[in-house]
Amino acid sequence: MPIETSVSPQRVHLKIERRSNHPWIYQKMVEKPESKPKPGSVVEIIDRDGRFAGRGFYNGHSRITLRVLSADPDEAIDEAFFVRRIDAAVALRRDLLGLDAVTDAYRVIHSEGDGLSGLVVDRFGDILVIEFFAAGMYRQRDVIRRCLLAHFPGSTIYAFAEEHVQKQESFDCATPPRPAPSVIREHGVQFHAAPGSKHKTGFFADQRDNRLALAAFCGDKRVLDLCCNSGGFAIYARTIGAASEVVGVDLDEDILEVARANAHLNKVKLRFVQADIFHWLRDYANNRAEKFDVVILDPAKMTRDREQVIPALKKYLDMNKLAMAAVKPGGILLTCSCTGLVSEEQFLDMLRRAAFYAGRTVQVLKVSGAGADHPWQAHVPESRYLKAVFCRVE
Repeated sequence: MPIETSVSPQRVHLKIERRSNHPWIYQKMVEKPESKPKPGSVVEIIDRDGRFAGRGFYNGHSRITLRVLSADPDEAIDEAFFVRRIDAAVALRRDLLGLDAVTDAYRVIHSEGDGLSGLVVDRFGDILVIEFFAAGMYRQRDVIRRCLLAHFPGSTIYAFAEEHVQKQESFDCATPPRPAPSVIREHGVQFHAAPGSKHKTGFFADQRDNRLALAAFCGDKRVLDLCCNSGGFAIYARTIGAASEVVGVDLDEDILEVARANAHLNKVKLRFVQADIFHWLRDYANNRAEKFDVVILDPAKMTRDREQVIPALKKYLDMNKLAMAAVKPGGILLTCSCTGLVSEEQFLDMLRRAAFYAGRTVQVLKVSGAGADHPWQAHVPESRYLKAVFCRVE
């Protein structure tokens, strides 16, 4: 499917004066066009005062009705535009960050962070996983594919969109056959990446730097990895960190099979437990077992709904309070949130309250986030979703 080109794309008018450079323009700010463009069409945006406000994708079915891609009146949204943006994204990872020397698994395109709103691309060895969050990006899937293959020739491409996104954005993206899991490397550690599984794009590359930082605290220590998923933190703790004992707990038996396979791949012995962390931690506390030197708590996203942020914070509070009870005095707790709607300020305040209710004192050593391959624009803080707080618990 060739990219849509037009000498003069349809104009869409705003009800407001454009005073922000944020790429999202919501439905209530947009006049209904007389001739409604198809979802994902490229349009020219004109503000209330008749001034050019940018070019981008229009979708009258979406709450985010306009996604501004360029505010330059001389820049067309054509194949050359995507070539430039994707070239810049790849150069950041390869030339500036030098990620190929460290890993063959990283985020290639991070949506708004790379000026490509609605598009995420992850690399897992010779597999490129494309996730669409906008109808406009889905309509440009062929040019995106060509641009990516120019940088990663011979790669297998797995492209998908989650069902709730397709419904919100009004497009149909057939789920392709799942590629065979690949083995990726990261700081000398190996993992199975499984695109097409229900766990994001197949592997949590965003925690790479935090896994390495956590390993430094694990020498000859007992480590507990809660919501361990495929065992990233647990395996780093045992391989690079030289922990004496590592226990991983997760409710999902399928992902624990991947974790066990990852442990086998790295020739390390770990204990993985299939359990609800709330029940497991309560039972652990009641049995008065020996506490852990290091505890990691990295749960899945709690909510996508702004109305559910308070209940999500309550869940974070409850699980952090229980996790603190499993930490030895003077031990380390790494607690994380990938819920973008929960701000860093809210997360830290939750941590303060959890410490109070647990009767513990928390000394914050570092507040981190996703690796530099997940950049965020200063004017689009929504891209900064991951919070990772390293604490010492007295």
